[in-house]
Parts: sequence; C-alpha cells; structure tokens
Amino acid sequence: MLLLLAVTIGIGSFLYTNWLVKKMANEERKNVELWAEATQKLINTDISSNQDITFLVDIINRNTTIPIITTDGQDNILDAKNINYTEENKDRILLRELKKMKEENPRITISVSATETQYLHYRDSVLLENLKYYPLIQFAVIFLFILVAYLAFSSSRNAEQNQVWVGMSKETAHQLGTPISSLMAWVELLKMQNIDETLIREFEKDTQRLEKITERFSKIGSIPELVKTDVAETIRSTVSYLKTRSSLKVKYILDFEEQVKYEIPLNASLFSWVIENLCKNAIDAMNNMGTIQISLVEKVDQILIDVSDTGKGISKSYHKTVFQPGFTTKKRGWGLGLSLAKRIVENYHKGKIFLKQSEINKGTTFRIILQKE
Repeated sequence: MLLLLAVTIGIGSFLYTNWLVKKMANEERKNVELWAEATQKLINTDISSNQDITFLVDIINRNTTIPIITTDGQDNILDAKNINYTEENKDRILLRELKKMKEENPRITISVSATETQYLHYRDSVLLENLKYYPLIQFAVIFLFILVAYLAFSSSRNAEQNQVWVGMSKETAHQLGTPISSLMAWVELLKMQNIDETLIREFEKDTQRLEKITERFSKIGSIPELVKTDVAETIRSTVSYLKTRSSLKVKYILDFEEQVKYEIPLNASLFSWVIENLCKNAIDAMNNMGTIQISLVEKVDQILIDVSDTGKGISKSYHKTVFQPGFTTKKRGWGLGLSLAKRIVENYHKGKIFLKQSEINKGTTFRIILQKE
C-alpha cells in the first residue's frame, strides 16, 4: 500500500510538474519574444523624433533571469544578457552557451532593417531548470521514505518474532521440567522392582533425551557456548538415537569414515537438534521407507554437510519458503523444524543452511556449511 501510494503521488507530482514546466516555458518564450520585439522597435526608433521609449527600455531591463545571446546572420555574438563570465573566459563561455541555446529552443528573428537581421537565442531560466528536476528529487525522497519504513517494519517484525521464539521456548522448557522430574523419580522406583534392566535403560535414555530437549529450548534466545567438538561424532550419536526410534525400513548411510574427526566450534546439543529435524522431515517425506544419507566434506576453512533423502521431494514453488516459520506440507506439526534449524546454524554458529537440490519423487538434499574456526 505504501508503494502504491508513493507511486501514485510520484506520478501525480510528475505530471503536474511537467504541466507547470511547459506553462512556464511558454511564458518565458512569450517574454523573450516581447523582449525581441522591444529590441527591434528600439533599434528602429528615430532618437531625434523625441518619442518616449522608456517603456521599451523597461521591457528590456525587466528580464533578469532568462539567459539571452544576440547574434548576426553569421553567428557572430553581438550581445549577451544574464550569463556569468569574465573577460578571460568570455568567448569560451558564450560559445558554449550559444550551442546549448540552439539545442534547447528555436531562435527568434529580429529585423533590424531591410538588409540586416539579428537572431535572439535563449535557454530556460535557472528556476525553470530546477523545476524540471523536482519530480526526480521527490521520487528519491519517496523511495527513501519507503525504504526506511520497510526497514523499520522488518526490524520490528524480526524483533517480535524473536520475542515469540524466546517466550515460547522458555515456556516449553519450564513446562517440561515437572514431568521430567516425575519420570526420573519413576525410573528410580522401577530400578527397585524386579524389572528387565534393558527396559529401564531405554526409559532412562528417553528421559535423558527429554532433558536434552528441555536444555535446547532453554538456550533459545541466549548466546550458546561453542566449544571444540567433533561434528562427525555428534552426527553419529544423533543417527544412533534416531535408528532405534524410526522404522526398520528407513536406512541410514553415513558417507564418511568411521574414525574420521572434524573438531570445530560447536554446540553439540543444538546442532544435534538440526540433524534430528532434517532426518525427521526426511522420514516423513519418505513415508517411513527409504534412505537417508549424510556426507561430510572438509574444505580449507569449512565443513560441508549434506543430508539427502529418497522422499517425494519439494516443489520448486516452495524452495524459497521452506525455512519460513509455519511452512509445512504435513497435516500435523507447526512447521518450525527447518526454521529452528536455520536459526541454530546461521544465528548461533555463523554458518549457512540451504536447500541444495530437490526433485519431485526423487528426493531432497539440504546442505549445511560450518566454519572450522
């Protein structure tokens, strides 16, 4: 709406100013023609006849704004008015001005006698010249206003989104605290009973997982601590957890050596969340049946991580919006997974995450770029 309003105002102002410029140009033309007529009559007036020529002199002297040059039939300059020059640069300035005048306006003929003719050349006054540029200045001011308004709106919206993110995360962490404490107490109680230890260990793993999730949510909004961590081991442990909690028809391939280590500044808890979200989205896209491949490539100062799946793919119309809060192609969920992943990678780790490629019914690949230092 602001853009439409600005364009309307700009076009209206431009049309009005053009009309005003044309009207002023016509008025200046009439004044120059009057000046030429007065000059012609003054030249042809017999001084000895005692005629009153005061009004002719007044008409000629009244022009204090329109630059004028008078020439003879051979383009020799006879007179100049309202042009700034010095004796040193007089010829150069007047010739330059004469050229401009010939390009801007048609000359006016002054008949001095039956055999002698002079020509009056002129160009627009400074006021008229400035008026021509007024619409451009107004357009620039309107554009600047829209730009400032847009930046202010974007900043306000981002700040509001950040507050929502932080508030929701803190509240989620707070709400999870009580049931987790209860679950931990129940696990301890189960240990006292004659119950299969394998089952209890799985309960403990899930309870610890809930604690980790609560820790993740509590860190949203604060600057996480980045320590030298093996990113390959973080991926291995995350995938190991996901394997036991996803369909047996989902195959995980880690496309890097089992002993490889890439230690970079990382918050393992938050980055593990990123890998989880990408894998869970992949599992949903594959309908719990397919292959997830995670590759690691080391560059000079970066680590490249590709997470690929064999799912249904993402339509090109959604490629630019997949990381926006609320984006989802599923019937369930809030569409916050990829948005959280982007925030963790780019805001907290100063890296990049983007949709590398996706083909319908063939699969999708997301790329993460992390700095080594």
